[in-house]
Amino acid sequence: MLLPRWWELGDPCAWTGQGRGTRRMSPATTGTFLLTVYTIFCKVHSDRNVYPSAGVLFVHVLEREYFKGEFPPYPKPGEISNDPITFNTNLMGYPDRPGWLRYIQRTPYSDGVLYGSPTAENVGKPTIIEITAYNRRTFETARHNLIINIMSAEDFPLPYQAEFFIKNMNVEEMLASEVLGDFLGAVKNVWQPERLNAINITSALDRGGRVPLPINDLKEGVYVMVGADVPFSSCLREVENPQNQLRCSQEMEPVITCDKKFRTQFYIDWCKISLVDKTKQVSTYQEVIRGEGILPDGGEYKPPSDSLKSRDYYTDFLITLAVPSAVALVLFLILAYIMCCRREGVEKRNMQTPDIQLVHHSAIQKSTKELRDMSKNREIAWPLSTLPVFHPVTGEIIPPLHTDSYDSTNMPLMQTQQNLPHQTQIPQQQTTGKWYP
Repeated sequence: MLLPRWWELGDPCAWTGQGRGTRRMSPATTGTFLLTVYTIFCKVHSDRNVYPSAGVLFVHVLEREYFKGEFPPYPKPGEISNDPITFNTNLMGYPDRPGWLRYIQRTPYSDGVLYGSPTAENVGKPTIIEITAYNRRTFETARHNLIINIMSAEDFPLPYQAEFFIKNMNVEEMLASEVLGDFLGAVKNVWQPERLNAINITSALDRGGRVPLPINDLKEGVYVMVGADVPFSSCLREVENPQNQLRCSQEMEPVITCDKKFRTQFYIDWCKISLVDKTKQVSTYQEVIRGEGILPDGGEYKPPSDSLKSRDYYTDFLITLAVPSAVALVLFLILAYIMCCRREGVEKRNMQTPDIQLVHHSAIQKSTKELRDMSKNREIAWPLSTLPVFHPVTGEIIPPLHTDSYDSTNMPLMQTQQNLPHQTQIPQQQTTGKWYP
């Protein structure tokens, strides 16, 4: 007899065993039997603490190998288990993560990554992230908490910040420690700062970019922002040259001398580089000049008191609905009286009309009726010129000049000899000799 797992374990989230349990039961009708259950539901681990700095890139990898040990495998003999595992991350007590924290996992067979740049507002406030792993084969779950203790940086923020757009990288590839270290090494070789930090990494899709076509192993691209404590080098300033700005406006690659130091591993779009010098930024606040369309300052807003007096809306109801309804009813009654009760009729109209006017009207109506009847019958006799005649030479009968479907309303009654196509000219005899008047 096999019992369901929920019956054996009760509340799965409260059970924290090692994944294998045995229990002997002695029912009255059956003998003693052994029940072995392999399951782990919502196993909660001890909390993990991390200490990132404000204004510095924070990366935390959710390794599948770490969570695979929490799910008892059920492979066949000689088979290695590789279950698909996905993660769900959220701020404790909320359905989503904080605004500065992002999460990405391409497939259920890859690791998940939490990344972002903490802000100064969260310094000293522990942020608890609940991480739930789902085994898509067995539908089991495992959960633990990640406590993020944001520390304050010594010189946050760094005054000189540069943002690069790398075209041949995806965000999860760039978040790898060795790849990010290589990029920071190349930037440090070009910039030569005393302190260099990665501030933030953003996918191009989060900036409005399009998903690349699945051909030629195209990448979506990633924006990497770094900060340093020294001014920008002359190589980075080359992007601001008028020649390079012109080439960028023509969608051509600018000429950068230090591009070869990145080209071996990173393809940078130098037209999209952004250089920000926070030491020269001036406040954009402008004093508001009051004029048309700007209301005067009324001071602090004073909300109404809690004890509001009750108001009677009966009078407003009568003015708004009752009065217009009464006026509309009166107008309806007047119109109904005019249309129904003041109707004269045809007989009364004829009695009040003079006889001579009725006779005249009747004559006009009768003439109109006759014209309409005549217009319906347009059959008229054919003219005599169109009737069959004898040919003057051969004696044959010549058919009419026109067919029955021909409109004869515009045909003249008499046809000239020139219009007859079958008429033969008879030569006239000429007398010989001279003619004397």
